[in-house]
Amino acid sequence: MKKLTAMLLLLVALTGCQAQQKQSTELAQPKEFLEKIQTDEGQVIDVRTPGEYKSGHIKGAKNLHIYDKDFEEQLNTLDKNVPVYVYCKAGGRSAEAVEIMEQKGFKKIIELDGGMDAWNEAGLPVE
Repeated sequence: MKKLTAMLLLLVALTGCQAQQKQSTELAQPKEFLEKIQTDEGQVIDVRTPGEYKSGHIKGAKNLHIYDKDFEEQLNTLDKNVPVYVYCKAGGRSAEAVEIMEQKGFKKIIELDGGMDAWNEAGLPVE
């Protein structure tokens, strides 16, 4: 019985460690997204086309177009341990980017819910 209890405790401890190592991904509304960018320094990534990016983007955002052939290589230049804030026009491409980032081991990913459409609708600043 003591061996069984010890094995169960070990299993619970190991499972807890694995859960802590898993990345954290969240979906944030525009005002919450802005607040997080301002309070928890990180990397802001716009995964839209260069033309969309030039038409207006979030201050400090880096344009990494998700459909560029070297998109994953560009992701490799980012720090996986620093929060990544990601957005697109409406949320579809950023959801794809989030999946790729999760597979690459990014620890904290915050996706803008509704993308730039929601950001603009909320009247938030663009560059």
